[in-house]
Amino acid sequence: MTAALAPAATLDVADWQARRRAHEQRVDAWLTPHLARRRTGVKHPVEDFLFTYYSQRPAQLRRWHPGAGVVLRDADPAEFGRDYHATAAGRTLDTDRVRARRAESVEWIRTLLAATAGRPAQLGCFGMHEWAMVYRQTQDEVRHNAWPLRLSPAATAAVVEERGVRCSHFDAYRFFTAPARPLNLLTPTRDSQHALEQPGCLHANMDLYKHAYKLSPLVSSDLVADCFALAREIRTLDMRASPYDLSRLGYPPVRIETVEGRHEYVQAQRSFAERAAPLRARLIADCDRLLSASER
Repeated sequence: MTAALAPAATLDVADWQARRRAHEQRVDAWLTPHLARRRTGVKHPVEDFLFTYYSQRPAQLRRWHPGAGVVLRDADPAEFGRDYHATAAGRTLDTDRVRARRAESVEWIRTLLAATAGRPAQLGCFGMHEWAMVYRQTQDEVRHNAWPLRLSPAATAAVVEERGVRCSHFDAYRFFTAPARPLNLLTPTRDSQHALEQPGCLHANMDLYKHAYKLSPLVSSDLVADCFALAREIRTLDMRASPYDLSRLGYPPVRIETVEGRHEYVQAQRSFAERAAPLRARLIADCDRLLSASER
């Protein structure tokens, strides 16, 4: 038998509407330029990534949810949909209904996040995953072929072979070129994700956005947006450290092929790991609260 979550808060109409407007304004700053580019067929290798790689649609990111257990006074049922129901105090998410659909995901995400948080951050990869994705390819073959490589294909391959690849993240590894995969120190799989994911990995920290939106509307849209904001910054470092020359877009390279560039990368990577930790902890806490109520 499931148990409903105790109300986390009851928000007056002025309060929750103000929070919703603030969320929409925050998200619109990211969505508006992306949607304008999409209408004109212009692609941006940095700013569009979170909208094309991840499955969350722009309209879903913009839609505000307070999270499980929050009661909204004087809320119009049509504004929030069938997953919300009426209580004496106002409308609130039908947590049992949504949790029943997401039970397996909540458990899987919680286990992955806790395992990741329990490991020390490994900071020695130097972003070589992006280099492994173009290893031994021509300019026409690379994923972002509208943008030149900073080095020739031969010189790019030499960097990969000299530095080696230490990628623990399956969803990065699966985009490696076939010749690059044997050069990786590990062979990540989906089944080994819980055993390999670690908190220094840029992609693991970007994926906090994915985990947050997969838990939505059980977690607040503020948390989803916080994870998106961090992922957006991480993507910038990801591509600045990549073999692509994006200087015309205003992204000076982090030259990880040099000692100075590797030092710059590690410093930024460490900072992102530190900033991701509280977001990961918030997601774990939300999962624990959901799972605990379910067990009761």
